[in-house]
Amino acid sequence: MTKIKTQPQPAINVDKNKVFEEFEDRLNSTLDKGRPAPIAKHHARGYRSARENLEDLCDTDSFLEYGQLAVAAQRRRREFEDLKINTAADGIITGLATINADTFGKTASKTVVIVNDYTVLAGTQGVFHHKKLDRALELADELQLPVIMYTEGGGGRPGDTDYELSMDLTSFASWAGLSGKVPTIAVNNGYCYAGNAALFGCADITIATKTSWIGMAGPAMIEGGGMGLYKPTDIGPIQIQTKNGVVDIVAEDEADATRLAQQVLSYFQGSTNHWTCPDQSKLWDLMPADRRYTYKVRRIISTLADTDSFIEIRPNFGSGIITGFLRVEGKAFGLICNDCQHLGGAIDAEASVNGARFLNLCDNFSLPVLCLVDTPGFMVGPESELEGSVRKMSDLMVAGARLKSPMVAIFLRKGYGLGAIAMTGGSFGRPIYSASWPSGEFGAMGLEGAVHLGFKKELAAAETAEQKDQLFNKLLNAMYERGKATTAATYLEIDGVIDPADTRKVIMTAITSS
Repeated sequence: MTKIKTQPQPAINVDKNKVFEEFEDRLNSTLDKGRPAPIAKHHARGYRSARENLEDLCDTDSFLEYGQLAVAAQRRRREFEDLKINTAADGIITGLATINADTFGKTASKTVVIVNDYTVLAGTQGVFHHKKLDRALELADELQLPVIMYTEGGGGRPGDTDYELSMDLTSFASWAGLSGKVPTIAVNNGYCYAGNAALFGCADITIATKTSWIGMAGPAMIEGGGMGLYKPTDIGPIQIQTKNGVVDIVAEDEADATRLAQQVLSYFQGSTNHWTCPDQSKLWDLMPADRRYTYKVRRIISTLADTDSFIEIRPNFGSGIITGFLRVEGKAFGLICNDCQHLGGAIDAEASVNGARFLNLCDNFSLPVLCLVDTPGFMVGPESELEGSVRKMSDLMVAGARLKSPMVAIFLRKGYGLGAIAMTGGSFGRPIYSASWPSGEFGAMGLEGAVHLGFKKELAAAETAEQKDQLFNKLLNAMYERGKATTAATYLEIDGVIDPADTRKVIMTAITSS
């Protein structure tokens, strides 16, 4: 065989010290200390940097970053020295981390973290920005990990010149496609428009600070569409976005929002071993003696739950049904509860939407549901029907009937009509256990209305107003005796009547038996 002669290659001597210095310089340009001017500008607005939020969110030294050295696709129009400082990481920090590992361990606490960086081109979404986002979402899907995303930013970016960015993007489909697969939590502070707002709205749980403005278009796009001139603060202020249900939880600031994100995530991570609870003997005192009086049911919730474990979702939307998360003996539950201080506890169309969405969320992640019931039924009348009540109230029934995770129902007081049935998944027999406090009362409709409707002729025949009142009260008391909890239990309408102080024990016995 003929041997092929090769020319000796000259040695390439690498200055290792210089290479490492270049690496450190390049790495530092992506960090806050290497970008003092844009970070200082952001701090001047009273906001934390993206990496400050990241550090606060994740367990110490647990973050594994993807695509840290990316810059905006604008090398045709800008010098690299400019890009590496002013377009660091192309405006989005992505990676894997553990969150709450001290409580749940490293495996249960693994999370995909995505932080949009407003100091880079107003947090807009460019070519490599989307590539990094897609990579992170693919990891979440493949590894079945929850995602926390900080969404501040101005939407799409028109200034990238190195590549043509078409509408054939996978980011939005990938993010929306995680719904029901893994828990997704969006956190926002500041301006959040267009594509960023779409990402925010697709999350299972949305958290926003009081200094948030969230809208499907920013001022420039609105003006470009010929719809007038608006200031950024005119678009989607927090006051509006909490009333309409866009924002689930309002935070004081970014530090509070980060703490809330950690707490919300914890409900999907498992049970805790260490817990305390308030004195349960106080529960009965929170229920007024007069059945006509309202009461603050959130006091009952916070007393019933493990200390500091209750967090409410959408408190200003669908107020007739309170939704949120809590723990009982360290175990996480989803909560739906009627609020008698809103429409007397009647369930209107908006409350039905709120309740149905939350039940679907609990079902997606097999979170057990605690129902605290005190309702005279669905809200009725011509005004109610203008809100599409038939459809929306029926959706609450459907969501409860489809629920695969276990449900425990505790009747605090009123359990009337279709509204009470909807609160318990479509039937009082649907929960694995349904119990009532001694204050419970049951019937096809509210007692007062039942007397007026069922005994209309008798009441009309009364000769005087005093006689009419006496007859009404007599009929009302008789109906109450037939519908009170201890009587309803004899007909097996409910599984039992319990001492309020035993509520936690009953809940946990029922759940651990399921």
